[in-house]
Amino acid sequence: MSTTPKFTTLGCRLNAYETEAMRDLAKKAGLSDALIVNTCAVTAEAVRKSRREVRRLRRKNPTANIIVTGCAAQIDPESFAQMPEVSTVLGNSEKMQAESWRKLSANFIEDSEKIQVNDIMSITETAGHLIDGFGTRSRAYVQVQNGCDHRCTFCIIPYGRGNSRSVAAGVVVDQIKRLVDRGYNEVVLTGVDLTSWGADLPSEPKLGDLIMRILKLVPDIPRLRISSIDSIEIDDNLMQAIATEQRLMPHLHLSLQHGDDLILKRMKRRHLRDDAIQFCQEARKLRPEIIFGADIIAGFPTETKAHFENSLKLVRECDLTWLHVFPYSPRQGTPAAQMPQVHGKNIKQRAAELRRAGEEQVEKHLTGQIGKTHNILMENPLMGRTEQFTEVCFETPQQEGAIVRSKIAARTTTQLTASRI
Repeated sequence: MSTTPKFTTLGCRLNAYETEAMRDLAKKAGLSDALIVNTCAVTAEAVRKSRREVRRLRRKNPTANIIVTGCAAQIDPESFAQMPEVSTVLGNSEKMQAESWRKLSANFIEDSEKIQVNDIMSITETAGHLIDGFGTRSRAYVQVQNGCDHRCTFCIIPYGRGNSRSVAAGVVVDQIKRLVDRGYNEVVLTGVDLTSWGADLPSEPKLGDLIMRILKLVPDIPRLRISSIDSIEIDDNLMQAIATEQRLMPHLHLSLQHGDDLILKRMKRRHLRDDAIQFCQEARKLRPEIIFGADIIAGFPTETKAHFENSLKLVRECDLTWLHVFPYSPRQGTPAAQMPQVHGKNIKQRAAELRRAGEEQVEKHLTGQIGKTHNILMENPLMGRTEQFTEVCFETPQQEGAIVRSKIAARTTTQLTASRI
């Protein structure tokens, strides 16, 4: 096999960001002949996929050293260490430290402790200074926050990521300036609990303060996008940015999770259904073209048909477009796993109903775009995305990474089609 370390990433954009940081650290440390699996723990299935990936890599690379890291490794390092395929288990904090990779390169596995995982709750800083973000030729992603202080009853992620901690605004602005200087036309801010950014910093700034600062101090940035947010924590400055800053993209992905107040309380969420509806209405008044995506869980423990119907209604009442539907599966170590469970068949049926509702919303959105003009960021020569993150296909190649002004001519089931003006 090649002497260059190879990385496999499962899970979220933040994991992908951290893989790029690890790639840089491993290269600088001179690490060779290693396979690194950056795992996900958001669901039990995600953990199973991580294990399957480790076994697959061993079958293809019988003599390689396999390093397992990421959230699943952080939460349950012993079970990964017991896998005969695994050489080292590296924690989420350790994976972002240059010293960890230097030690692996110098001693490699035989002379290192198999489990190198510390208490993630003791970590008080992010590693946002390590790299200038990552991305394709069209957009870059910048980590501004990590960890979560909330304890939703279905979620294991705080035990993999630790408590919330923020990258200082000055560091974020400097990163974005460098990315814009390198030609990126869009930057996406990422984090585990993005709307908690700033709570651990002096004077406790809010996410809206960071966004306004970026847009002021990086005047050349064409497009700024934010990833998943908690609508109940959105501050006044962020609402002002939505209303007044055209460079802030009119697409927000909301962590809603459910549409019934009782289930939301059992999830230990911080909002009620009316809060979500009110936010969407207010944001749409400020920015009529804004659209929303959302995470929704189907079949949470104790969910009745009536509870579920409230989630279905919420899709239309909030006029959601891009749905991420998660069939609930119990996650060992969470309070929800101890609650009365919904039958698997019902969970599957309800998830399918939510997905159908989402497909109808997408069709409505696509139909409404025909004849409109958009600035489309090209992800590859024949496909780009509008300001609302809708895919647009072109018949003739465009410059990758460029922003192309085009009129929407037609739609398919999931995409728009356009020709350049």
